[in-house]
Amino acid sequence: MIDPLERWRKYGEKPDYAGLLTYGGAPYTQDPAELAGFDVAIVGAPTDDLVSDRPGARFGPRAIRAASCPPGPHLESKVDAFEELKIVDFGDAAVLPADAAASHEAIFELVGQVLDAGLLPIVLGGDHSIAEPDVRAVAARHGPVGLVHFDTHTDTGREVFGVEVSHGTPMFRLVEAGKLTPKRYVQIGLRGYWPGEETFKWQADNGITSFFMHDVRRDGIEAIVGRTLELVGEGPVYVTVDVDVLDPAFAPGTGTPEPGGMTSGDLLWACRTVAAELELVGAEVVEVIPTAVGSADVTALVADRIVREILNGIALRRRASG
Repeated sequence: MIDPLERWRKYGEKPDYAGLLTYGGAPYTQDPAELAGFDVAIVGAPTDDLVSDRPGARFGPRAIRAASCPPGPHLESKVDAFEELKIVDFGDAAVLPADAAASHEAIFELVGQVLDAGLLPIVLGGDHSIAEPDVRAVAARHGPVGLVHFDTHTDTGREVFGVEVSHGTPMFRLVEAGKLTPKRYVQIGLRGYWPGEETFKWQADNGITSFFMHDVRRDGIEAIVGRTLELVGEGPVYVTVDVDVLDPAFAPGTGTPEPGGMTSGDLLWACRTVAAELELVGAEVVEVIPTAVGSADVTALVADRIVREILNGIALRRRASG
């Protein structure tokens, strides 16, 4: 176990630009035996071989770690997740360039090690195809799970450019494989020009709920999240956040940006609320393409805050149940 804050401990915190790069300065290990006693593990999944447009999300996990802010109390929720939860950085899965199958297997194995140790995994992507090994690992331990899915796109295509395994198909494959419970699957933030009627018919036939951006604008994010909580209900649930759910003004560094999206403030509040109110068993943030260094990268910065709000929500839920 490595403590990145050790040399700065007497000062109370470490400069973001110095020392070993881990998420929020969390302790680091690659040994599953050292996970015991922790609550949450940060896992990197740096692969983007299955994108349909701009690549670069393989650099996302490193950028999110570099943008991660030091621990401290959240000014709105009054919770310090790093004080109330024991958080460890479990490093990156052993992905292989140009071998998506091997990369997915490595992600599945690493997330599984986290779950077997009794921790909740939060995965830093990577393109959205990593949802398949992530959710498969969770479902292998918890059974079919609910899903709260923030995204511009449904990612329920049968294929993209004739390819069945893609960042546009993981949710279709997970539903068909029985890893997700469709009636407990809610999508938030959809807009743009893909997919088509056939895909939405398949979703409706399976009982999947879609909230479009025009629904969010008309009803407000609080109402949409409230309905989501009712639909997902009790039982294990996974949260997946594709940063392209945000308007490109807030997250320009992503592979398939679509104007007209959510604001950062709405998304951060929604992530914290969902994590606080539901039985979360895992989460991920995907499709971050960094364009700058550290906290200067606006997309990596908002991705870090998404993770931090999920952690805040987990801490609030545990505080309430304790």
